[in-house]
Amino acid sequence: MARLTFWGATGTVTGSRHLLELNGKKLLIDCGLFQGTKQNRLKNWDPFPVPPETIDGLLLTHAHIDHSGYIPRFCRDGFAGRIHCTYPTYDLCEILLRDSAHLQEEDAAWANKKGFSKHKPALPLYTVEDANNALAFFSPVYYGEDLFLDEGLRVKFKDAGHILGSAFVDIKLTNGKKERRIVFSGDIGRPERPLLRDPVQAFNVDYLILESTYGNRRHDNFVPYQDFVRVINESVERGGVLVIPSFAVGRTQTLLYVIRELEEQGQIPPLPIYIDSPMAIDATKIFEQRLADLDLTSRVQVLEGKKLFRPQRLHICKSQAESKAINQIGSRAIIISSSGMATGGRILHHLAQRLPHPQNTILFIGFQAEGTRGRALLEGSPTVKIHGQYVPVNAKVESISGFSGHADYNELLAWLMGFNKAPENIFLVHGEPEASQALAEKIRQQFGWKVTIPEHGQGFELGL
Repeated sequence: MARLTFWGATGTVTGSRHLLELNGKKLLIDCGLFQGTKQNRLKNWDPFPVPPETIDGLLLTHAHIDHSGYIPRFCRDGFAGRIHCTYPTYDLCEILLRDSAHLQEEDAAWANKKGFSKHKPALPLYTVEDANNALAFFSPVYYGEDLFLDEGLRVKFKDAGHILGSAFVDIKLTNGKKERRIVFSGDIGRPERPLLRDPVQAFNVDYLILESTYGNRRHDNFVPYQDFVRVINESVERGGVLVIPSFAVGRTQTLLYVIRELEEQGQIPPLPIYIDSPMAIDATKIFEQRLADLDLTSRVQVLEGKKLFRPQRLHICKSQAESKAINQIGSRAIIISSSGMATGGRILHHLAQRLPHPQNTILFIGFQAEGTRGRALLEGSPTVKIHGQYVPVNAKVESISGFSGHADYNELLAWLMGFNKAPENIFLVHGEPEASQALAEKIRQQFGWKVTIPEHGQGFELGL
């Protein structure tokens, strides 16, 4: 028998942490930060419910902070096992974990300077030194490579098509001639998206832990990126600046790729494009170094001499001085900056600068979690609080879903349709309650399969 306990990503899209106890081993699948509402963020400060030193290994589906961001604290608190993931995930974690640690230190320093923390002094959740130490625990593998954690216990990472290096974790337990399999989906990507391969099909799954971010929604079904073209051209006509809060890893690279293609096709004019995110700049370099992990179309374009992530008038803004200089740009430009949910980073300066003016446009291109500034803006808040000040929202706020890296409910159902047998149970995680409930009903109606929506801390015995 085996036991599966859910310590995160239950009723929310953040804090993915799933504990699998199998064959006397304790394996943690993902180790993410809780984000969004204060109630969620405070969970990061709770002691991990299982002593980290008792956990034998960590299997990481991909590098996004809601899946990886707790790792430095986890290692500092006693974890001493190996962290297995794909090679691109390790490359991206080098950037993301150090950046997350830097932000933790900055937040603590700001709280101490302003004296608004109840802790004296305020401390970071973890430091850059903690992040550097944690990176020594990583042991990356290739997609499809057999990783044996014990006799009869094999793990494979298979391409999930969500971001560079993303994988679902396929765990097979063999006892004589009997085989049993449990799959952790991580985040499942979308078919026929730029740069990334389609998600690999899973087979012979006995238990599935499945994300449900878009479990109650369909992505826009349109000619590729026609809404993006419309937003850009309308911004040009109004003479304003288009600001795009974008995740530094995955989404920014897709934006650059698509903008370059739209320029080449003549659908949009060549505009000044400002990438204002040191992390996005570093991540783009990793994409350029990991061409073998991109889809076939992208690799063909590379052989044809195209620079995938280089629109005609691209400006890379790495220093603070270069970032501040963007404030002087008055019209007809695109600013791409992180974070994608406007929770921190340089995007806040651009929002404070551009939101009060009606000629400007703020475009959201990804999921906005409950409690984030992005969610508040999408829901029509007349003001948002940035750096202690309430900023009026007079700019046009738009949202399109064509860039989402998460499969919608139809795409998830299509992936499940490829299964060659019914799983004994599907556990839905990584979704807000309405999304998880909706997807559960759709799976039951479509396939008649058993679906469970776990609660935080809930454990289940598995017949493995």
